[in-house]
Amino acid sequence: MATLTYVYADQTAVLGPLATYAEPHCYDLCEQHSSRMTAPRGWEVVRLEPDPDALRPSSDDLEALADAVREAARPREIVRAPVEVGRRGHLRVLRTDVDS
Repeated sequence: MATLTYVYADQTAVLGPLATYAEPHCYDLCEQHSSRMTAPRGWEVVRLEPDPDALRPSSDDLEALADAVREAARPREIVRAPVEVGRRGHLRVLRTDVDS
């Protein structure tokens, strides 16, 4: 799979690794279509081949995943809706109970 990006000002079509976020004039192509892709006459096609080692998970990726799992497993505070315990005119006194 690859992402196709058009640069109209340069009359260039760039085929590269899948993009991580959507941009205007970017299209994700399957393997078959990315290998057969041609550009309009007068345009240049630039094919960016990713480094295979860069596609493997790095220690930073694994550490970020472990941190996310730890964060998800951490107990959360439960905040209950405030309870009105008093009123004076238009002002209200609220109490919020927090359980740990």
